[in-house]
Amino acid sequence: MTQRFRPEAEASAELEDAAAWYNAQRPGLGLEFVEAIDAALVQIATWPEIGRPVPGLPHDVPARRFPVHRFPYHIAYLEWDSVIRLLAFAHDRRQPGYWFSRITR
Repeated sequence: MTQRFRPEAEASAELEDAAAWYNAQRPGLGLEFVEAIDAALVQIATWPEIGRPVPGLPHDVPARRFPVHRFPYHIAYLEWDSVIRLLAFAHDRRQPGYWFSRITR
């Protein structure tokens, strides 16, 4: 079964902001960041249960998080039927759970 991604608007903005920040640090680094995100998304699409359950959520909310190789980020997502909702592209040092409100929409 092919998985479709549906990013939350806030998650898309986080991704764009992070890529721009990395590119400002070193030209081309933003592209490397996006490529690492893409590689993680391929893994998530292939094996949706690859991510670890997100701590701090009720057990009936199957949100997961998956680390991004080489960068201090993780992807928070929720699989429903054939759609994977991308809830956040979160920096590992950002307050955990800041994106929990996105689950209820």
